[in-house]
Amino acid sequence: MFKYIIAIVRPYKLDEIKEALMEAGFVKGMSVSEIRGFGRQRGHKERYRGSEYVVDFVEKIKLEIAVEDEYSDKVIEIIREAAKTGDVGDGKIFVLPMENVIRIRTAEEGKEAL
Repeated sequence: MFKYIIAIVRPYKLDEIKEALMEAGFVKGMSVSEIRGFGRQRGHKERYRGSEYVVDFVEKIKLEIAVEDEYSDKVIEIIREAAKTGDVGDGKIFVLPMENVIRIRTAEEGKEAL
């Protein structure tokens, strides 16, 4: 079986996370999306040309990684350590079970498709 790991993190932490995951060696790829959202931060106020306005959604990065079960705890720990600043807004990691992976080009399935 596999795990599908989704991490929502601060944009400036992306390179640090990617380098740590690549150094570990068992992550063969990941998808990265620029997203906006809010959690406990609830956005923040900014000033532009003397006017104050509320930024409801905060810029974040969404990482999506599929890994074999045996590596999932290590991947989660690497992301958690690399993304942590200790401040509100560090992000979240979601872990979902994943039944199968299929490579479209070759029809390979399972870990060969990762």
